[in-house]
Amino acid sequence: MTFSKIVTEGCAQWGLSVTDEAVFRMEKFSDALIEKNRVMNLTAVTEPQEIARRHMLDCLFLLTCADFSGKKALDVGCGAGFPTMPLKCHTPSLDVTPLDSTAKRIRFLEECCAALDIPVTAVCARAEDFIQKKGQREGYDLVLSRAVAPLNVLAELCLPYLKVGGLFLPMKSCNDAAEDELERGRSAIRALGGTLEGVREYTVPGLDAPRRILLIRKTSHTLGQYPRRYAKITANPL
Repeated sequence: MTFSKIVTEGCAQWGLSVTDEAVFRMEKFSDALIEKNRVMNLTAVTEPQEIARRHMLDCLFLLTCADFSGKKALDVGCGAGFPTMPLKCHTPSLDVTPLDSTAKRIRFLEECCAALDIPVTAVCARAEDFIQKKGQREGYDLVLSRAVAPLNVLAELCLPYLKVGGLFLPMKSCNDAAEDELERGRSAIRALGGTLEGVREYTVPGLDAPRRILLIRKTSHTLGQYPRRYAKITANPL
């Protein structure tokens, strides 16, 4: 099955439509990712069809969880560009900022966005530092994160960026360990002004392992003392 068919048919199974232009840009980004991966370790997934499933479709499921049109979003720990790139290709009106502490990843995204004429400003910084910039604290409608850190750590890095009423959508595995992680993260979510609204479980067409997205609503302001330095967060999670 071609890259294009995997994406379009997978989206259709979730009730999502996707334009030919969006799929074209996703495929071009996939090609660039594979090429750059020859000289830089960006992903363990190196076949176009697997990138379509494991990266593109996996991230596009987020679109079933919230309205992304015209929203301001932050992708914390964006890595090689997920979920930033598939979401921006699908929904051009989304104002998304990919954030990562590794400069080579950010340079790769900048090069790709320039080549594809995708208006994205990537930022190289740690989450606990970038929030000190003007307009960052409680400045986003949506905060996204995929495979970055345990929930009790991740919540402290992400929830301070959200406006009250906004959504934090961490992407997680779906297994027994994930249940334990969620239980450990509940106190951090509450302390940071969040409320767990639900858990969306799904399976990417063509893959067996189930996935989940947590829907965490920002219901009150986060105290200004958060986030702490990363060493303190990991040593003493909320």
